Amino acid sequence: MTLRPRPDSAAPHRVVALLQPPQSAFTLACASAVFGDHGPAVPARYAFEVCTEHPGPVSTQDGYDLLVTAGLDALERADTVLVPGWQQPPGTQVSPGVVAAVRRAHRRGARVVGLCSGAFVLAAAGLLDRRRAATHWARTAELAARFPQVPVDPAVLYVDHGDVATSAGSAAGADLCLHLVSADQGAAYAMRVARQMVMPPHREGCQLQYVELPTSGPVTDSLAPLLEWLSGQLDQPVSVADMALRSQVSARTLTRRFTEQLGVSPGRWLLDRRIAATRALLEETDLPVETIARKVGLSSAVNLRRRFHEALRTTPAAYRRAFRAERAG
Repeated sequence: MTLRPRPDSAAPHRVVALLQPPQSAFTLACASAVFGDHGPAVPARYAFEVCTEHPGPVSTQDGYDLLVTAGLDALERADTVLVPGWQQPPGTQVSPGVVAAVRRAHRRGARVVGLCSGAFVLAAAGLLDRRRAATHWARTAELAARFPQVPVDPAVLYVDHGDVATSAGSAAGADLCLHLVSADQGAAYAMRVARQMVMPPHREGCQLQYVELPTSGPVTDSLAPLLEWLSGQLDQPVSVADMALRSQVSARTLTRRFTEQLGVSPGRWLLDRRIAATRALLEETDLPVETIARKVGLSSAVNLRRRFHEALRTTPAAYRRAFRAERAG
């Protein structure tokens, strides 16, 4: 894995959200909550601002207006251009001015991110041609029909190609934003932001957008209590049988619930958490790999190195060197 260097290590990474009426206030809030100010507990490494094609009042879906004073020229100074939704009737064309501004930003090297239906703007700009993309599950068919050159994945939470990224609807936008923070600033910093937001454990992009509820019978039990418990047990050897016992179900039932609700097996989910914890310790401490392996429940340095390389295609030592070299400027 290669960490993304900031254009100027002494300056904050500038995120500019492109608003369009009627703006989804929740999608915008997900982005601003991640990239905005978190107070003295979290060092500021991002500068967040908003713009719109026609500066002035921007109506929202929630019955109030936002006063936006910056126009499309704000995208010219963005390190990341973020489109937090595009709530237009089916068939509506994206403004040529917006398309041109987004293309210019991408050409000069800005990352372009579409949250929820914001993927329509990226598709209109040609940034998703022959590149897998995500959007809200209710609009995947529309996106695929309007832009047949875009491979739309209807199940995943988000897709990140490095220079462009798209997410599913609502809270999946926050998951993608935290993923981008982790890629930019490291796993430890992203964990601080998530804690400040009182966010649940970060969901990987491959997880499912939603769970199909049964047409009859009881609703499937949430995995949230178990996931919270597991996050506090990373230094312990926990098997699928242990998880099943904690949830008071059979191992087969637990595995089925993980597959239905998260799209991954219990073991895969737990390993992803262990790798994330490993990254944070490599970034923030000088602990030897053997000690980190015990702290994250991977038992030995040999096992940690093997799992880490499978997940990130690099070694713990190389990851630590690359992270610190990038932070040093």
